[in-house]
Amino acid sequence: MALTGCAFGNRKSAAPEEPPDYTGIPEIPVASAPGINAAENKKAVVDYSNASAGYVMAKFIEKIKLQARVLITVPDETQYIYRLIPGGDFEVLPLSGGDGEYVIEVLEEVEDMLYAHVLTVKIDVTLDNEFAPFLRPNQYVNYSRDSAVVRKAAGLTEGIDDAMEKIEAVYNFVITNIIYDEYIAAIVQSGYIPDVDAVLESGRGICFDFAAVMTAMLRSQSIPTRMVLGYTGNAYHAWISVFSEDTGWVDNMIFFDGANWKIMDPTFAAGNQSGEIMEYISNPENYNAMYQY
Repeated sequence: MALTGCAFGNRKSAAPEEPPDYTGIPEIPVASAPGINAAENKKAVVDYSNASAGYVMAKFIEKIKLQARVLITVPDETQYIYRLIPGGDFEVLPLSGGDGEYVIEVLEEVEDMLYAHVLTVKIDVTLDNEFAPFLRPNQYVNYSRDSAVVRKAAGLTEGIDDAMEKIEAVYNFVITNIIYDEYIAAIVQSGYIPDVDAVLESGRGICFDFAAVMTAMLRSQSIPTRMVLGYTGNAYHAWISVFSEDTGWVDNMIFFDGANWKIMDPTFAAGNQSGEIMEYISNPENYNAMYQY
């Protein structure tokens, strides 16, 4: 077939793309699946070569019409469920239960909500340090050095060395620039995963989005941050906990009102710092943590 309308001989070479400007942008840990330690069959692979760094990589090789899942049972026997895109890329899955034995199972949906076993691997994990899973991106807190949230965090914390001051700067930005979206909350489906850059751009989200954005920002600044999912009252909810060398893990009590640390719940605090709200979020008994990512 003859090609017309294309003057290949006279076409100018495209200008080379300018390399990204990473001035002031910190390095972000990049996950890998080198295959040094892995379990694999024709349908799926789980690469646990970097388990000591707080994560495994998993992918479902075959393309199927339904879903594939990874079920990770952590040392305290809590079970975490992650989704895989059939025929997709590796997903980064955190090992957020500390040191001990993990059971990792890959499941394939064969009928509506009926799953068949595909692959199982048991691994004994000794983390490089307790913060390892909470300093890097994963499936639920997904960002890179090119992410808008990373650049925004760098700008917000420029010239700040103290970790707690960085946390305050990020927290204040999130609660004043992102609003809770009742419509999204009403229609959100099971399996929802935040897109942190999209939330930052729209300025709207649900509790999961607030927590994911703030977690990504703080981790990008090398501040260990746990995104926590659980219940507040009867409502399923998300919030965060952070670590600094001065305070240790600040579990749920992170908003400083000038006298006391209060729970860091960016959703409830967003646009509403009334006495009633602050009294509620300052009481840890109102929160029941179930999962941490």
